[in-house]
Amino acid sequence: MFERFTHDARSAVTGAIAQAQELQQSPVGTEHLLLALLADPASPVSVALRGTPVDERYVRAQVIRRTGHGSAPGPGSPADADAEDAAALKAIGIDLDAVRRAIEENFGPGALRLPRGTMPQRRRPFRRFAASGHTPFSPRAKKVLELALREALRLKHNYIAREHLMLGILRDDSGMATQILAEAGVDLARLRTDLTRSLSDRAA
Repeated sequence: MFERFTHDARSAVTGAIAQAQELQQSPVGTEHLLLALLADPASPVSVALRGTPVDERYVRAQVIRRTGHGSAPGPGSPADADAEDAAALKAIGIDLDAVRRAIEENFGPGALRLPRGTMPQRRRPFRRFAASGHTPFSPRAKKVLELALREALRLKHNYIAREHLMLGILRDDSGMATQILAEAGVDLARLRTDLTRSLSDRAA
């Protein structure tokens, strides 16, 4: 999957790790990915959210308010825990196990887990997604990356851009990132439309 990521999308994934580390939080959640997507004021995601209260500073304040600066929400936290992830994905036609198997076939066993320690040496390209400290992704954040791939396939794109990542976030309406957007009064349906239009303009 990751070879399809554009340079900017790869930077957003790496940026999410950096955002979590800066806030001294682990694992990397959907909120950290949203922060990374908003880090560039000229990015398609930032542009799509102009006219709303949501920017990087706003999201950072909301994350700190919800989790506390320097906290480390564990697997059972409301923001990232979801024991029914696989069932929810299956309900919308995604076989989570099949997607993970395909990723591991390309990048080696445990590629999505980003474990602490050494990553498989023969899969060096994946190491670019792990910043120092090997901060892991939460199950919900990993699901968003899979949903971004699903969005690219739905739109018949052979690449994954920042807009696809944001569309993946929006498909997970229980994640902290989407909750922050909804509570800020963002019209999520319009945001989806604007992001899809941005991708269409890119292809034109």
